[in-house]
Amino acid sequence: MQQETIQLIQVLEKTVSPDKNDQDQASAFLEQAATTNLLGFIKTLSDILRHGSNSPVARMAAGLQLKNQLTAKDETTKQLYQQRWLAFPEDIRDYIKKNVIGALGSESNRPSSSAQCVAYIAVTELPQRQWPDLIATLVSNVINATSEEQKEASLETIGYICSEIDSDVLVSQASDILTAIVHGMRVTEQSNHVRLAATRALLNSLEFTKANFDQPNERNYIMEIVCEATQSPDTQIKVTALECLVKIMSLYYQHMEPYMAVALFPITLEAMKSDNDAVALQGIEFWSNVSDEEVDLAIEDSEAQECGRPPSRVSRHYAKGALQYIMPILLEKLTKQDGGDDEDDWNPSKAAGVCIMLLATCCEDEIVPHVLPFIKDNIRSENWRFRDASLMAFGSILGGLENATLKPLVEQAMPTLIERMYDSSVIVRDTAAWTFGRICEVIPEAAISETFLKPLLESLITGLKAEPRVAANVCWAFSGLAESAYEAASNEIAGGDDTTPETYCLSQYFEFIVQRLLETTDRPDGAQANLRPAAYEALMEMVKNSPKDCYVTVQKTTMVIMERLQQVLQMESHISSHSDRSQYNDLQSLLCGTLQSVLRKVTPEDAPQISDAVMTALLTMFNSNKSGGVQEDALMAVGTLVELLGENFLKYMDAFKPFLYLGLKNHQEYQVCGTAVGLTGDIFRALKLKTLPYCDEIMTLLLENLGEPTVHRSVKPQILSVFGDIVLSIGSEFQKYLEVVLATLVQASQAQVDRSDFDMVDYLNDLREGVLDAYTGIIQGLKGDGPTPSPDAALLEPHIPFIVQFITVVAQDTDHSDGTIAVAAGIVGDLCSGFGAPMLPLLDLEPINEMLAQGRRSRVSRTKTLASWATKELRKLKMNSVQAPTAPAASWKVVEIQHKFY
Repeated sequence: MQQETIQLIQVLEKTVSPDKNDQDQASAFLEQAATTNLLGFIKTLSDILRHGSNSPVARMAAGLQLKNQLTAKDETTKQLYQQRWLAFPEDIRDYIKKNVIGALGSESNRPSSSAQCVAYIAVTELPQRQWPDLIATLVSNVINATSEEQKEASLETIGYICSEIDSDVLVSQASDILTAIVHGMRVTEQSNHVRLAATRALLNSLEFTKANFDQPNERNYIMEIVCEATQSPDTQIKVTALECLVKIMSLYYQHMEPYMAVALFPITLEAMKSDNDAVALQGIEFWSNVSDEEVDLAIEDSEAQECGRPPSRVSRHYAKGALQYIMPILLEKLTKQDGGDDEDDWNPSKAAGVCIMLLATCCEDEIVPHVLPFIKDNIRSENWRFRDASLMAFGSILGGLENATLKPLVEQAMPTLIERMYDSSVIVRDTAAWTFGRICEVIPEAAISETFLKPLLESLITGLKAEPRVAANVCWAFSGLAESAYEAASNEIAGGDDTTPETYCLSQYFEFIVQRLLETTDRPDGAQANLRPAAYEALMEMVKNSPKDCYVTVQKTTMVIMERLQQVLQMESHISSHSDRSQYNDLQSLLCGTLQSVLRKVTPEDAPQISDAVMTALLTMFNSNKSGGVQEDALMAVGTLVELLGENFLKYMDAFKPFLYLGLKNHQEYQVCGTAVGLTGDIFRALKLKTLPYCDEIMTLLLENLGEPTVHRSVKPQILSVFGDIVLSIGSEFQKYLEVVLATLVQASQAQVDRSDFDMVDYLNDLREGVLDAYTGIIQGLKGDGPTPSPDAALLEPHIPFIVQFITVVAQDTDHSDGTIAVAAGIVGDLCSGFGAPMLPLLDLEPINEMLAQGRRSRVSRTKTLASWATKELRKLKMNSVQAPTAPAASWKVVEIQHKFY
């Protein structure tokens, strides 16, 4: 063995030394080795991993170091490592692959280090159609294994690969993979380690086994093997097999009918009853998944009926059929809560509450007779666990019930629920507060009724002084109360949603509640149970949903928030630890959010009196704080000030613009960049032509962002929409940017995505909506406000055929969103009203007419309104047109700009 290899082995063994100096020296050596000669380093690591004569510690450490050179948690770094691996000479890669494959089954430690190395190389190579014999080798290792260890390690490898790789890559080899997995899962397999590895591999491979589940014989065999594994005395195997059933139910619901009564129902019922938490959790999760799936199927069925077609899948109503059997078990699990458990610990009691909630949504009123007797029998039990369980059951079923069933139930229960707010048990009081949060969310009219409002408020105010977990739920209840009270008052006035009511049922208590919430935000234990953010959130909702007669309190609250912001900014120099910094940032963000709420309520007359102080504080924050979250919240607060001040915001532009530009350049924190883009639109809408001195620089930054691959894709549709805001604001002054923006829109409109990826389909719709928003702004901005188009509109005419062509593409896309239909319909109306008769032959097309008809049927009022208006404008052209003129020729030339939109 070479001296360098011996030295590396010694260093690897020091990585687990109890001496920290040894660990640090080893880490520095390994980093240097990877930097100096990466290929030689990873080749030697694979040698050390391969040879069984090396110590287990050295081999395990070598595998870990090798794995760390193949993958990373950060997605960008991971992709770079994959590209780097593929660029290595083929002979080196083959040598390493031979070593790591050869090491499978030769290690004494679990999990296998070589299995991870093989998997991460596979995840890189298989999508590139490289290493074609790998799966066959692993399958052979399992079926013709020379040792239990080789079988186990090979199954582990398969599991790792399946969990990491895109399922499409392995679809063609799914049957081979399943053969190996099923071989390892058989009851006749002597080793529980092998059975566990095989069961985990199955769990990770289920997504790409659709073809196998579509075949009854193969499906029967898989289900038999999984159900047998659920009966294993080994808890890990049992739990993993139950996880497989949970996932199978979600993926292959339509195939489960033959197995439900004979196997799935009794297996999961038995699991739910288990005293082993891990087993019980999977049994409960199974029925949560069934409920989830059947809720989705009910929605699909409703949509299919609206469209006059049969649904593609139908519900078998397993949840309704099982209610009488599973509800007693779930209610019994609710009574098994641990008085000292961590709120974040997931246990069967909490899982049962969620499952009941999902069952209520799925089964609706049918759940009531299975829950109500339990609630009535236990709400006043001497045992706090039963009082708590009955409250939890009551709160959990609220969301699924019809109003006619729900209202009398809640009204009857209100006095007892209020009573429970004073319970001797903190856990019961916590659940009572949560239940009121649910009531305020689901059926608020019961909470704000004259009969119960005063005693309820008294109990909630008392609850604000209780333990943090109770007070946090009380804050949530106040948020719901404020919103429901405001909505009820708004519904009573003729002006509708945009009219602020004069008063509402909380008015006489408003100042007192706000004061108590402000005190709660200052509690020394506010960091516990998320109390401080909950209190500020409630404060924001109270202010946001305040009527006119509470304005004086809003003014006072504005000044309190401003004072607190000033105090917090002065704390900067006293921060001494990472924890302090984190709390400081969180507090700034909360104050910014609350500032937005109060500013939205400030009248335009009062705004100038406080705007200088607000802007000074925000500029100080921008100067001193580099946290992305705080920057984002501060930008949003500036946006609210812009809306409030309108053109008067101009006095702050010179001082603020450097921070706006920094936000637009912040590509790494895309939420900050996106917020800066949105704020840019706000500023243009407010300042109109007064933005011209800043326009060139802003347009340059926006166009650069579109061409910058490091800018997150979600920001790019927002930029396109802002182009529309800019042209609407500056009108004919936009001419200098017109050609480059139009060329950019052409390129964005031609983007294509993977239609099997729902996220990418959503992104495509966002991108198209951004393009359409931009076209809307350009058409309206260049046309002008007069009855006839301004001379600038002629600049757009050559581009109209392409715009119409793009609208047609959107109209014919079956995946289009409601938003794209709305904006496309708006453009149709704009073209008709702005350019008149020449538009008729361009726009009177079947796809566009069908899109407008679909828009008129939309449930979204904006879409319905725009589609109806566009239809009327098109009809006017038809009625006024005796002979359609020749459409403008598409004689324009597309400028090539290399912008990457996804």
